[in-house]
Amino acid sequence: MTRLGRNRDYRLLWTGQVVSEAGFSTTMIAFPLLVLAITGSAAQSGLVVGAVAIAQLVAGLPAGALVDRWPRKRIMLACEAAQAVAAAGLVLALWWQAGGVGLLVAVAVVMGVCRALFEPAEDASLPGLVPTAQVPAAVALNSARTSAGQLSGTALGGFLFAVGRLVPFAFDALTHVFAFFSLLFVRLPGRQAPAERPPAHLGREIAEGLRWVWRQPGLRVTTLCVVGLNLFFSAYYLVIIVLANDRGVPAGEIGVMAAMLGAGGILGALAAPYLHRKLNPYLVVAGVFWALTALTPLAVFVHSGYLMGVLFAAIAFLPPAANTAISTYQLLSTPDELRGRLGGVLGVTGGLAAALGPALGGWLVEALPGTTAVLVCAGAIAVVTLLATTSGTLRATARPRELEGTPGS
Repeated sequence: MTRLGRNRDYRLLWTGQVVSEAGFSTTMIAFPLLVLAITGSAAQSGLVVGAVAIAQLVAGLPAGALVDRWPRKRIMLACEAAQAVAAAGLVLALWWQAGGVGLLVAVAVVMGVCRALFEPAEDASLPGLVPTAQVPAAVALNSARTSAGQLSGTALGGFLFAVGRLVPFAFDALTHVFAFFSLLFVRLPGRQAPAERPPAHLGREIAEGLRWVWRQPGLRVTTLCVVGLNLFFSAYYLVIIVLANDRGVPAGEIGVMAAMLGAGGILGALAAPYLHRKLNPYLVVAGVFWALTALTPLAVFVHSGYLMGVLFAAIAFLPPAANTAISTYQLLSTPDELRGRLGGVLGVTGGLAAALGPALGGWLVEALPGTTAVLVCAGAIAVVTLLATTSGTLRATARPRELEGTPGS
């Protein structure tokens, strides 16, 4: 971990992105507040916020293929520049009192497309930026970075909006400028030139990436495990929030619950490299899944928002270790020329799970009593756990060849 901290290029990238993530989260809080202030319409607020996720999903697979075509550092620089320009343009429009919902949707789409391009470009670049033995630590620190950026940005968003409507977006523009210049000084090694072949159609390149993920048993199984767990945990989270509200838990305590979930995720991400070094990846994944299976039903018996926050923190502490093991395996088991498309596939499947999970949770709380809905989600997580534990393919996904025999980071 110390050696990773001395990696100048990774440190520059990490620092720029934690700031950029804070700006993005600030904007995601400010978007609905601004739409409500302009139109008073909750539906239009949802349209603007949803445009980011929809754009990211739609662009996900093509973005992954383009990441494998184009220089990855240039893609990341272009994404930061585009987001800075979009946020600055929105600030000027608000200054001139010309900002409407259409402009907000356009800015949201730019943000979603840029995230669809940036994330696989960064992930695919990671093995070239840090030594192979340090990839697990870098994956875990990136997870902690995302959680830290979200926590700080969420806290800042409402405060900055209270200062002035355009202030959160001005802050967002500055964070992307900072991230751009941080990234500008990152020395990313050049990629090995691929074997000469006729340029493929973008659709064929996307199909090639999908086939690669599906035909590799380890990639297929780990992806399905993550999607299943994310789907049902996203539903579980919404069910718990609704249940707490129905039980009369004050809004302040519900906010503490959400904050402790994020704090648990950060601590878990910091502990993940140690667990990855000490345990076989299968044991990490299976152990985390079983711990979640044991913890999630306890919410039925917890009536205090603060105690539920402690339970949330314990639950959130665990997944980063499994995510580190799975992401490291997926990244190092995929050839460099396909890593962008791997990131595109994982981004789309993860995005679908994140979108469908709350919808499933909302349906469950409408159809069932709150405690029953909790137990249904916990039961679904238990099913995923059983499938993961008994999977011979998952058991065989030990450390990738690149990590065998390497010392801990």
